[in-house]
Amino acid sequence: MSQFNYYDHIASIYDQTRWMTESIAEEVADYILELVDANPHTSFLEPGVGTGLNVFPLVKRGYSVTGIDISREMLDQFSQKLNGIPQNLTLIQADASQLSFPDDSFNVVLTVHMVHTVSHWQQFLDEIERVLKPGGFYLNAQWITPPARMEFERYFRAMLAKDKNTKAAHTGNEGINVDDYFRKKGYRSNYGIAKRWLVSNTIEELLGFLKARAYGLCWQTSSEMFYRKVEEFEVFCLEHYGSLEAKVSSEAQFEIWAYAVR
Repeated sequence: MSQFNYYDHIASIYDQTRWMTESIAEEVADYILELVDANPHTSFLEPGVGTGLNVFPLVKRGYSVTGIDISREMLDQFSQKLNGIPQNLTLIQADASQLSFPDDSFNVVLTVHMVHTVSHWQQFLDEIERVLKPGGFYLNAQWITPPARMEFERYFRAMLAKDKNTKAAHTGNEGINVDDYFRKKGYRSNYGIAKRWLVSNTIEELLGFLKARAYGLCWQTSSEMFYRKVEEFEVFCLEHYGSLEAKVSSEAQFEIWAYAVR
């Protein structure tokens, strides 16, 4: 992973600038618990846990949860939600791609839109397989960005791309196919959509997220150039959307590929 981690800079606003709310996370947790046939002794690991959005409901319900993240600031945000760290939660500041646990340590490993950030993703998946207990589950999940927000972001990316000093976005490994990798190992995936929900924002809100530099694309150029581009983009938004109070709405979803370990 890169030494510079923009999550350190946005930890305090991370949850507000995403579209995964705590109530949605509770419903996703219900889906996950049923999917893995959880019992009170089921243990969970999430590499790249961040502020804990995905596993916060599991901690509150008393399940044993271990989270790894390279950003201390993100982990601090997670612990603040709980007014400290309860006995059933272990938080580790480390490279989330390196799993320094014994064999057969966890019943469930959950990754959410993070495998593409790992330098050696096949080794990482092998490590996930190693730390899972027999009969355990690997859940490879992602939040799907609401299309209206994705379109808004594409407009801004195009504007940034006109600046020759803008760094190319780091998208991680190209050509990753987790499902194909596990199928070659003899596993079959069980794909499901845990939750669909409507996300609505005003253009002013979305611009506010950009001004707070809440996303990786906001760190691809100098601060001076970035804020100049934001000013240009605000003018574009007024012309394109008609008003900063205009509201855009579209559907997000949380999807999961589940692999049962032999």
